[in-house]
Amino acid sequence: MTVVNLQYYAQLREQAGASSEQLHTAATSLQELYEELRTRHGFSLAAEALKVAVNAQFSAWDRPLRDGDTIVFIPPVAGG
Repeated sequence: MTVVNLQYYAQLREQAGASSEQLHTAATSLQELYEELRTRHGFSLAAEALKVAVNAQFSAWDRPLRDGDTIVFIPPVAGG
């Protein structure tokens, strides 16, 4: 199991009911992790609609997870 730190913003924060959490996961990639979180929290956005950052760097969805990673899934931004 890998331990990761997650931060949620906007719609994802509302759906998760929290702005952050620490998670023990068997997921091996960011894609697998997001699918696990969609099931866990009922996230309505598909991965294709998001950007993802790991340790403050934008990342590819197939990046392997490492213990202690801080992961942010970034939903689309609406502006006005």
